[in-house]
Amino acid sequence: MDYRSFNLAFLAFLLLSHQALGSRRLVLPPEDVALPSEGICAAAAAGGYKCQEFQVTTDDGYILSVSRIPEGRRGGVAGQKRPPVLLQHGVLVDGMTWLLNSPEESLAMLLADNGFDVWISNLRGSRFSRTHQTLSSYDPDYWNWTWDELVSHDLPSFIDLIFKQTGQKVHYVGHSMGTLIALASFSEGMQVDKIKSAVMLSPIAYLSYMNTAIGVLSAKAFVGEITKIFGLAEFNPKSKIVSDFLRALCVADNVDCYDLMTAFTGKNCCLNASTVDLFLKNEPQSTSTKNLIHMAQTVRDGLLSKYDYGNAPFNMAHYGQAKPPVYNLSRIPPNLPLFLSYGGRDALSDVRDVATLLDSLKLHDVGKLHVQYIKDYAHADFIMGVTAKDLVYNQMISFFKSVN
Repeated sequence: MDYRSFNLAFLAFLLLSHQALGSRRLVLPPEDVALPSEGICAAAAAGGYKCQEFQVTTDDGYILSVSRIPEGRRGGVAGQKRPPVLLQHGVLVDGMTWLLNSPEESLAMLLADNGFDVWISNLRGSRFSRTHQTLSSYDPDYWNWTWDELVSHDLPSFIDLIFKQTGQKVHYVGHSMGTLIALASFSEGMQVDKIKSAVMLSPIAYLSYMNTAIGVLSAKAFVGEITKIFGLAEFNPKSKIVSDFLRALCVADNVDCYDLMTAFTGKNCCLNASTVDLFLKNEPQSTSTKNLIHMAQTVRDGLLSKYDYGNAPFNMAHYGQAKPPVYNLSRIPPNLPLFLSYGGRDALSDVRDVATLLDSLKLHDVGKLHVQYIKDYAHADFIMGVTAKDLVYNQMISFFKSVN
């Protein structure tokens, strides 16, 4: 099926869904609101770790959850300052992704056991960060944001919280969209005075060569724009309409939806079946449809830019120019220590797109940019792979200690 035919078929599908529901605007509630007993600190405590819960309010009113594992299972030395590390998840997941393996294999626990003060953030819209000072998550206005707002509001709030609590600069670890918002932020000069170093796992910036089966079809079919026309403000993968939509994508391009992990991320080499089961029990999480539109624009346009409102007058109203501003990654401070790790089988962070990113960093100071390539790794291996400790995390910890 060509993309024009798919657009028409999917448009008909949404029209029928719209007529059946009898409502112009559909905002579905989450199907699994997490109880405190199911949270990140509960998972950490089950592994024998102390854990603290924080909330931070962004300057646009979103109330976000942050969890802290201040020390390892053996405790810490009284009066000793442990270097803080912020773990930032990607799109359609939350902070639980850092704790799905055993304590000996999960990055959050490994960092705590190696002398770090670990902070795990949850972006707006995910199950632990669904409140706002004035808006309900059932309100479409709650979902009026893209990753631009994560760059300008969420990430600064997390880093400011940690800096104020610890009095120290922060080591940053991002995965997938967690790398995107950090790279964009650093290129704008935001928060770099509070960052000690940054690790980018499966770095997402340029997406021209993304080859995940469902992702490519979605982006090229302008799915985000279509869903937004029909008022789908929240993109909840567990809701019926989104599940039906994903099935429509699978049928349209003969995608194997019996293996959704591979369809979304590429063929991961090193996942434990029980970890995948736990992942699918906890994830995926909601995001805003507008956020997915923005990511689709990045795929289709080949540019890393702010959200395109679709015409020159709207862009002028928001940015003072006809086209959205571009994030210039070559402006990332060249003396900021960076560690990038990417895989040869990653369908979201394709090696050719990573090459474009590295070209943007070609003037980075010698010795400040560390690059690791793992031939057999795909997108999820970096956060859930049973070999990640030996291949990635030990090198990451050595990098942090060398910076300290």
